Amino acid sequence: MNNQNIARCGWTNNNPFHIEYHDKEWGVPLHDDQKLFEFLILDAFQAGLSWLTILKKRDNFRKAFDNFDALKIANYDEVKIKELLNNSGIIRNKLKIHAAVTNAQAFLKIQKEFGSFDKYIWQFTSGKTMINKWKNWDEIPARTKESDAMSKDLKKRGFKFVGSTICYAFMQAAGMVNDHTVDCFRYKEVMKY
Repeated sequence: MNNQNIARCGWTNNNPFHIEYHDKEWGVPLHDDQKLFEFLILDAFQAGLSWLTILKKRDNFRKAFDNFDALKIANYDEVKIKELLNNSGIIRNKLKIHAAVTNAQAFLKIQKEFGSFDKYIWQFTSGKTMINKWKNWDEIPARTKESDAMSKDLKKRGFKFVGSTICYAFMQAAGMVNDHTVDCFRYKEVMKY
């Protein structure tokens, strides 16, 4: 499906990593807690870096972080954190690694309170995908009132690296908003999920 004649969102730049992610995952409404947690953690690691950097290291992240099992990550000790800091296959940022542990603990508290993280996180879009009609990639905002509200609430609950821009990137990835441009072949496809 990486035919260059197919209309895609401009951010893919004909990059094979971007195309694979765009064509199969980005913008598909996601309701699996473990996958939502993975996206949240990866978006936090992406802060200040390109998404391409994260995509190239995603398999390494999955191995290093026990396939994003929040229960295991919430219990990481200093030995495990040191191991992660020495893992050249991931982003070795001490603050972000510590944030992953803190975020796992906060994630588990939300699951306990709401029954699932999915139920909690989708409340910021009233439980459904917000459909946008962007013609050009440069029209898409970096944040919205919904991502502002999500960021504020996540921070209140103890999450780190969850600014509004990171939250909006998460919302796009998890299909809480359809930000495929209207000419993109995925625009209508993701609405079928």
